This record gives sequence, C-alpha cells and structure tokens, in this order.
Amino acid sequence: MANKPSIPKGMRDFSQQETAERNYIFDTIKSVFRTFGYAQIETPSMENLSTLLGKYGDEGDKLLFRVLNSGDPFTGTDFESFRGEDGAFNAPLLSKHLCDKGLRYDLTVPFARYVVQHQNEISFPFKRFQIQPVWRADRPQKGRYREFYQCDVDVIGSRSQLNELELVQIVDKVFALLDVRVALKINNRKVLTGLAEICGAPDKVVDITVAIDKLDKVGLDAVKEEMSGKGLSDSAVAVVEQILALSGTVQEKIAAMRALFGGASASGISSQTGLAGLDELEELFTLIDAAGVAVSTDLDLSLARGLNYYTCAIFEVKALDWQIGSICGGGRYDNLTGIFGLPDMSGVGISFGADRIYDVLKGLDKFPAGLRSTTTLLFANMGEAEVRYVLPVAAALRAEGVAVEIYPESSKLKKQFDYADRKSIPFLSITGADEAAAGTVQIKNLATGEQKIFDKTDIAGIKALLQL
Repeated sequence: MANKPSIPKGMRDFSQQETAERNYIFDTIKSVFRTFGYAQIETPSMENLSTLLGKYGDEGDKLLFRVLNSGDPFTGTDFESFRGEDGAFNAPLLSKHLCDKGLRYDLTVPFARYVVQHQNEISFPFKRFQIQPVWRADRPQKGRYREFYQCDVDVIGSRSQLNELELVQIVDKVFALLDVRVALKINNRKVLTGLAEICGAPDKVVDITVAIDKLDKVGLDAVKEEMSGKGLSDSAVAVVEQILALSGTVQEKIAAMRALFGGASASGISSQTGLAGLDELEELFTLIDAAGVAVSTDLDLSLARGLNYYTCAIFEVKALDWQIGSICGGGRYDNLTGIFGLPDMSGVGISFGADRIYDVLKGLDKFPAGLRSTTTLLFANMGEAEVRYVLPVAAALRAEGVAVEIYPESSKLKKQFDYADRKSIPFLSITGADEAAAGTVQIKNLATGEQKIFDKTDIAGIKALLQL
C-alpha cells in the first residue's frame, strides 16, 4: 500500500504563485540593501556544532537541529557512560557525542565565522547581505515555522552609529516599498545591564532580560512573577517595574533613566554602563531625526532581544495593521567574532523575517497584481504549419527577454484560453493560416480584449505592446 505523501510539521511547499510572491519580497529587500552598498554572500546550510552551540543561550541551544555523524555513529558508543546518577541518559552529552554538525539557527553566527575564516580576503568595514533559510526545532504555530527564510544585512569592522542609522533607513525604505506601516522599537543592551546593576543583581541580567522581553505577550504580573522565581528580591522587581512604567518622548525617557542610573532609584545604586548605553541611544535618535526617517521609531525599555550576543543597540519591528510577532529585528554585537579568534571586531545587523512579512502582505492584500504569471505571451497552437510559422517570432521575442510560451497541443481554443487565464498570462496570439499568409502576427490583450496586428518582423513593436 502506497504511503500518503506528507512533509514534516513546520515545513512547507510553495506553489508557483507563492514563490512569485516570495520573490517579490526578496527582490524588494535586495534592491534596498544594494542601494546602501551591501553585497551578497552565502554560507552552508550545515555548520559545525562547535560554531553554533553557546551563541543563542540555553533556549536557543535546545532548538538546534542536530545532524547525526556520517556512517554508523552508534557502533562503539558506550551508552551506559552517558547515564546520570538517576539512571537517565544525559541527552546533551550523548547528542554532542553522536552529532558534530547542525543546521544553522540564524545567519549572524555563520556570518561571524565567515568573517574570521576569510578575514584576509575581505575589506573592512565589511558590508554584506544574506538571504537563506534557517532551521529551528520549535513548536510550529501561526507565524512560526521550523524552516524559514531570513534576510540579513550586517556591517562589521566599524563602531560608528552611522551604521545603526543605515539599518533604520533600510527598514524605513523596505516597508515603504512594500506599503506596510510598521513601528520600529529601539533599546540598548547596556541599558539593560545597567538595569540589573541598579537592581543590585548584576548577575541576573539574563534572567531579567528574558523575563521583560515577554512583557507584550504575558503582561507585567507574569513578568514580575518570573523574575521573583529567578531569585530577584522584591526591591529589585520594584526597580524593574518602575523603569517599565516610564512613558513620554524618547528624550523624556532618557532623562528619567539618567536620573535612575545616577543613583536616584530606590536602591541608590548607580550604573556607568547604563549611562553609556543612554549616551549611545541619545546619539542614535539624534541621527535618526537628522536623517528625516519617516518610519515610526521609539525607545522601548522592555525590548531585550533574547540572543546573548547583542551588546549595544537592539531593534525590533512590528506591523501596525496586522497582528503577528516581530517581523524584523537585530542589534550590535561586539564580541561575536572574538569567539572564533578575532577580537575587537564590532558589528551590527538586522534581519527581515521573510515568512512573517509574507503573512502580513497576504493578510493585508498588498501583493501587486500579476505576480502569478511568469509568461507574458502565449501563442495558441493552431496546427503544425502555424506553429512552424510562429517559432521564429517566439525565439526573437525570447532573445529580447520576453517570456513566451507556445501551447503544446492543437486543442480547442477554449482550452487554450482557459490555460492562459489560469496562469494569468496577459497576452494571447491567435495566429492562423490567414496571418501566416499575410506575414503578420495577431496579439490580443486578454484584460481589455483589444487586438493588434504586427508584421512578424516587427519584434520591437510587439515587445513595446507587451510591456504596457
């Protein structure tokens, strides 16, 4: 009995229409990246686990798809040596023994590996973009897949916040071209480190950031409960709550934070790291104002971004007119290449979530009409002699870059019209014996019904009509 065909959960097939719509997103994003001087690279789907592990935090490590070593990785393995005192297997250690490779979790860590490995071949600052799939062993749900594309743009080898400004401008331009209203939230990891310091819990910075990053999803009470569960005192939780409650303009929030980081919080503790983060935020928002960026930007003190490698500015973008998670995010990382042996190489980047952007455009009906069709002109098949007559015309048009099909069978015209309709082909040529005798070609606009006749050698005229 034949097996029913299926694919793993969290994975998807893409139809011709969906692929055309996705390419519209990719092409739009690529076009903006290139206008800012970024060039494209690609890295392998599979990386050594030593490259990936420890870069995304404990939660990220759990979501890595691991690949069994080639051949028979089980032969010769002493499984009993991987049992703990309770008799259960130590899964992480056993997995590490059996697997030394994994599918990439994101594009930033492989990019850092690439920079270190090819440092003598590239010029710094190095500006690159990358559009490839990534994999996460996550629970599939709406807007969250196990395989999805990221569209990353990064610059490494410069600490100037002009680079952060460029990323903001790229966000502004991309979503303007896609006709999607978005809000860009900005914070700084130094501010979050300073928050942990004035709470009197500098060792709890990861616990605090992981908790407050869930504020939009679970609410303040759940965030406070999680922090308390991680061992933060009531007074420390109160300081975090005070900061999360700040409102007003960017300048007003920064002024209030300066006072708190200067020792005005309930703990009386000051933080030079936090103040340095505020200086960076103030500079960045000044640049954004000077550049005349149109996209809505704000300082969001609850924004944490869960990835451990961010050190300074962090970004997150959400659609305003469609309910979904973040569709774009990133930040600055100062130490990522140092892990691979190249210290003092600061970088900053942002990643566009193509799959979520697709869901937004689909939900808002923002895709341009006509994306389904890859063919501009269909020659109807009117018989063997007529096909031989139009073959040179089709070849000449293809040489000019026009997408042309000839219907393969001499079927009823209704069937050929239906084929053109299903594929959204805008033009149809019904060139029969009379046209062949006259040396002409007839072209019909299927949207308007208008028909025109051209000399078969007038390729320029036909092409001009098809490009209307």
